[in-house]
Amino acid sequence: MAEKKVNPFLEPLNRNNPIAMQVLGICSALAVTVEMKPAIIMGLSVTIIVALSNVVISLIRNTIPNSVRIIVQLVVVAALVTVVSEFLKAFVYDVSVQLSVYIGLIITNCILMGRLEAYAMQNKPWDSFLDGLGNGCGYAIILIIVSFFRELLGSGSLLGCKVIPETWFVDNGGCYMNNGLMMMPSMALILVACVIWVHRSINKDIE
Repeated sequence: MAEKKVNPFLEPLNRNNPIAMQVLGICSALAVTVEMKPAIIMGLSVTIIVALSNVVISLIRNTIPNSVRIIVQLVVVAALVTVVSEFLKAFVYDVSVQLSVYIGLIITNCILMGRLEAYAMQNKPWDSFLDGLGNGCGYAIILIIVSFFRELLGSGSLLGCKVIPETWFVDNGGCYMNNGLMMMPSMALILVACVIWVHRSINKDIE
């Protein structure tokens, strides 16, 4: 029984990862992974919104008319996105500016609507919460991995702090140069593809 309770959280972290297995939500992965800080904030925001919206929809699922269920789901998600957006503007304004419209576009994130329709509408609130938490964390993990390599190799820093010594750079007599390709969306797509390839190579038993 305990194993069944844990599964909704553990499965999306690896074996059923929304990006690595289902290839969902990659648009934001291309847009917000130039630096780790906005990627972490984006992953955290999506996790909170997916988890809470799953709980809300699960609680009211038996009272939602089938003909308007998608509209109700969108209203719930839009309300949570607005709250998260205002919170970011109040406490981490610089990151909210970096994320720009991508916070608002969480409303259209395939992961969100997929979990609401496929899981929250058929399961109890606690299981739905775990499912949302797991999918949000699984999504965030991929964003953090991609942003780690993009920021490190593209600007020589992590979380905005320089980690590659200035003396290593060509301008200061060294032999190192930042890879400008890492700052382009096309490189994010390549890195996501590499993550998917590694993930599926490790989990060869997953069809």
